[in-house]
Amino acid sequence: MLAITLGLTGCARTVMDTPENDALAKQFLLPSKDESGIYIYRDSIFGAALKKNLYIDGKLIGESAPKTYFYKRVIPGNHRLSTESEFSDNHLDITTDGGKNYFIRQYIKPGVFVGGANLKQVDEDKGKATILKLKRALAQ
Repeated sequence: MLAITLGLTGCARTVMDTPENDALAKQFLLPSKDESGIYIYRDSIFGAALKKNLYIDGKLIGESAPKTYFYKRVIPGNHRLSTESEFSDNHLDITTDGGKNYFIRQYIKPGVFVGGANLKQVDEDKGKATILKLKRALAQ
């Protein structure tokens, strides 16, 4: 069963952003006061064959893969970040302020049939240091 599941998910492809956009995002420029920046990254190779959809406020931003990150600007306020997991989506609710960046780690966890995923907010220093080692995926 696991081999079938991995075979079905292994064909999915995460679309990568340009090297120029990757380099720009890694400057960690602050957004304007009327926007907040959200970095969502996946730094582990655990569950490498698994691709997991990521959402901000119910809108798909992309499909994560190991060693990738997304960057998306949003209006300041309350936001629900979600990740596809084994049986249903897992959520992280955050409140953002304008002119600031936020860093969210997506991690894969063992599941019953296939690995699940979850999200947690990390501090700015840890987020920046990790993202410098990753490649930017194209956010929708």
